[in-house]
Amino acid sequence: MTGNDLQMTNCKPYLLRAIYQWIEDNACTPYLLVDANYPGVQVPFEYVKDGQIVLNVSSSATGNFVIGDQDVEFNARFGGTPRHLIVPVAAILFLYAKENGEGMPFAPEAYPEASADKNISLQQVDSGSDIEQGDTEKSETAKNNKVSHLKVIK
Repeated sequence: MTGNDLQMTNCKPYLLRAIYQWIEDNACTPYLLVDANYPGVQVPFEYVKDGQIVLNVSSSATGNFVIGDQDVEFNARFGGTPRHLIVPVAAILFLYAKENGEGMPFAPEAYPEASADKNISLQQVDSGSDIEQGDTEKSETAKNNKVSHLKVIK
């Protein structure tokens, strides 16, 4: 086997773990900028603006925070409501320190092609969403965030 035949794993999760640790070691607050439209993203969509969401992922703001090889998962509160968030590593656009902007940007990644025989997962809609039928402000927010074609089933 030559060096050209060796298939290496994605380095992005390793970089995320290192930058995250570096930011916290310097007593700063790590923030993630996420492409909220990326398939598999599970965030509170009522906080998404222009297809993106900024998340405080400091150890004091999250619980069970794990940067895995495929996803970043953690628990956080939004408006006092506990949520479980899942962010595919490919959806992360920037990990930076709130205080000074230091960190690492990542190039946007192409969305995976959807298989013709697979249905869109309702997990892409936040299952803990506060969007209620008749709540026009939040329903309008959902429309602006391009999730209006999916129904929240309660």
